Amino acid sequence: MPQNLFPLDNTKKFKDQKIVGHNRWHPDIPPAVKIKPGTVFCADCREWFDGAIRNDDSADDIRHAPLAGVHVLSGPFYVEGAEPGDLLIVDILEIDACNQEDSGPLSGQGWGYTGVFARNNGGGFLTERFPDAYKVIWDFRGDVATSRHIPEVSYTGIHHPGLMGTAPSAELLARWTAREKALIATDPMRVPPLALPPLPDSAILGSLKGAEFERVAAEAARTAPPRENGGNQDIKNLTAGSRVFYPVFVPGANLSFGDLHFSQGDGEITFCGAIEMGGFMDLHVDLIKGGMAKYGVKENAVFMPGNRDPQYSEWLAFSGVSVDSGGKQHYLDSWLAYQNACNHAIDYLMKFGYTDIQAYMILGTAPVEGRLSGVVDIPNACSTIYIPRAIFDFDIRPSATGAPHQVKQGVQVPRSGN
Repeated sequence: MPQNLFPLDNTKKFKDQKIVGHNRWHPDIPPAVKIKPGTVFCADCREWFDGAIRNDDSADDIRHAPLAGVHVLSGPFYVEGAEPGDLLIVDILEIDACNQEDSGPLSGQGWGYTGVFARNNGGGFLTERFPDAYKVIWDFRGDVATSRHIPEVSYTGIHHPGLMGTAPSAELLARWTAREKALIATDPMRVPPLALPPLPDSAILGSLKGAEFERVAAEAARTAPPRENGGNQDIKNLTAGSRVFYPVFVPGANLSFGDLHFSQGDGEITFCGAIEMGGFMDLHVDLIKGGMAKYGVKENAVFMPGNRDPQYSEWLAFSGVSVDSGGKQHYLDSWLAYQNACNHAIDYLMKFGYTDIQAYMILGTAPVEGRLSGVVDIPNACSTIYIPRAIFDFDIRPSATGAPHQVKQGVQVPRSGN
């Protein structure tokens, strides 16, 4: 077993651990652990809300979820010899929902959750259709997840970190802040906001204290969006067996990670749309000296997907084009086209007795595949979403004989008003 270099006590909050991680990006957050190139190690990861979400049939905790405090990240890990311009090699060797020390799940009871945020607390990809807060609880049995809130489906896990990356340089951090503040200024009263500026409230910055904490908290970037350092990319295929090449912007690289997911569809379209969990990762790190210039990686990671994806081979796919619900034509808008494909799939699944929110949760958590299927035929982009047929306990294909199967409803998806 690799040595656990970032152990966590699941009975304590993140700030009360022996080693405290962080929930912001800044070059001056001190490293928590120093490692050498070639090291193989284990690290525990808390689920991204640090225990704020409960296993019950109420969505009030999602409605009031403390978004300012996410994500609680393990790290930074200082890699000796790493210098700006290098590429940091990160091999994901194992990911699981169980802590190696006690074989007990870090999420608490062998369960995970999925949420849709209320529009005024972050919203989501389809927030116009789903403006309220919802929550689904998932139970884990081995590598399979089922839910009391969504009948007649089960998923094979596609475990991955939603967030992993290196620390930004001071110059890169300043660039993030300037461009995101400029975007906010175009519509400063928008709900949800266009971007998330630095916010000292709820900042966790490792071992920093006093005036230095105050300075860094006022400057540090929120972890919600993906950026050039990797970050919250929510790529479902970063499973065990993946190799990622991260650009190095500061001495030591300062690698951090967290936000583990049991399963997720392409796009994590419900925002808290994966099956969120705590757990651990086994990693191996190494360096390619001067790798950024050598391989033309100016910014943004390059990766080789893992080899443990669930083996689904039969799909039902839905398409959408870049025309909005009012009939207005948009020019090659793949984001809008993907929204339309998702709405198309939701409307279809409702014919089998699912509620609209149940169908939406399926698209956010099952290992669906989203694709840019057409980006050159003006004026319409075409996006598609592929649903694996085997996740259902019944045949979801259209048929000329008989009516669609009707699922047997039980406990409904908890909802909390906006």
